[in-house]
Amino acid sequence: MDNDRTNRASGLLIELSEDGGSLYERLTSGIRTAIVEGRLGPGHLLPPSRALAAELGCSRWVVNEAYTQLAAEGQLQTRQGSGTRVTAHPTRPKPDRAPTTRRAPSAPPVVVDLRPGTPDVAAFPAPGWTRSLHHVLATADWEPSVFPQAAGTQRLREVVAAHLRRVRGLAVEADEVLITCGTSHGVSLVARVLAARGVPHLAVEDPGWPRLHQVAAAAGLPSEPVAVDAEGLDVEALTRTDARAVLCAPAHQFPTGAALSPARRRALLTWAAQHAAVIVEDDYDAEFRYDRRPVGALAGLDRNLVVYLGSVSKTLHPGLRLGWMVPPPALRQPLLDALDTAAAGPSTLDQLTFARLAGTGGYDKHLRRVRKTYRARRDALVTALGSHAVIRDCGPVRGIAAGLHLLVPLPSALDDHTIVEHLADRGIATAALSGYTTRRQPPALVIGYGRLAPSRAQWAAEQIAEVLLDQLPTPRSGATG
Repeated sequence: MDNDRTNRASGLLIELSEDGGSLYERLTSGIRTAIVEGRLGPGHLLPPSRALAAELGCSRWVVNEAYTQLAAEGQLQTRQGSGTRVTAHPTRPKPDRAPTTRRAPSAPPVVVDLRPGTPDVAAFPAPGWTRSLHHVLATADWEPSVFPQAAGTQRLREVVAAHLRRVRGLAVEADEVLITCGTSHGVSLVARVLAARGVPHLAVEDPGWPRLHQVAAAAGLPSEPVAVDAEGLDVEALTRTDARAVLCAPAHQFPTGAALSPARRRALLTWAAQHAAVIVEDDYDAEFRYDRRPVGALAGLDRNLVVYLGSVSKTLHPGLRLGWMVPPPALRQPLLDALDTAAAGPSTLDQLTFARLAGTGGYDKHLRRVRKTYRARRDALVTALGSHAVIRDCGPVRGIAAGLHLLVPLPSALDDHTIVEHLADRGIATAALSGYTTRRQPPALVIGYGRLAPSRAQWAAEQIAEVLLDQLPTPRSGATG
């Protein structure tokens, strides 16, 4: 048989031995070896005998005999109408000695998910997304080039620019928008460009989201922590550093929940102008403000000093990996070059689908719906927490009425990391403030409510109160007030 050993049509690699034996025996041995080595897994559908015979240049009898022999051995199963498949439990040689690995104990199941920064992905507007996707595929909108534009599709940049003008107060045109894979991707690009320009480090909020700090460091720009208080980033502390770039979230800081005050906004822009510095604005949770309309983006006050970053990670789904950046004019080309060099960006199909969803009003409709949902969940949680004296005595929850998380102060005698571990044993997943800071902070829980059913809020609050009472060094009576 003078042919390639690779089954070209099916992609099935069958090694036929050159040793003696009939072709039927060699084919049987080759398939058996592929099963034993795991290249053909349980349930794998083998090619029809006619197709495999044509590819191997042999008669159908050879293939049928090989299949029949392996079926008799229990390696294959053949059913009328469903083809020939590898059995669910193919025979495999037993190892000389069973492995002695010790299985780690499984974590308790999560009953209530209070992890911060987690949106309700079940609220994803699947019908609207599907209609938008179908429209893109069925019309001339779906005309991807071999090499998509590094800046992103023109249609999406137009839609994003219109959205930012209307909702975030940025006077921006489509050509000034760069499409990214999200905030982390944007921070990585900015860090890479700033490091190449000789910026030694990036000032970051402390406490803050460590993922962004790690991304910047990996791109060559290590971080320097700057304190955060009830008014947001401490700009006076920032001026005492030699930083020439700062990353902050003015709209809703994570994890403290603070919004940068008007005075701090002005001071931060003054600092950047005086030191020829760059502000990297993470517009975190800006879409979700419940007590009043959100203030405009910091970049709207001075486009020359601020790199604006936004994404759909909290509003639609983090798995979309879709975001945008509006850099100052002086940084646009270096950042576009960085995007082009990396050759990394969101799927063109996803870009056009989101552009269609947003351009037809579906995105705004979705935001209005989930904004009401998240507010109801936050209200239910705050009310439930406030009904327990051991929680209420520590003071009110912190953070503005916005976003997907809040900060719950704990008694000073407790360790927040230990409290989180005890809550996990009860099926409640949440986070400790100490996990987001390099400085010593009063203990607190960072509680997310994006996936909290209001009906479970009271139960979750009761569990938190019970754990706190159990861990306090001196007994206190009355978990509820």
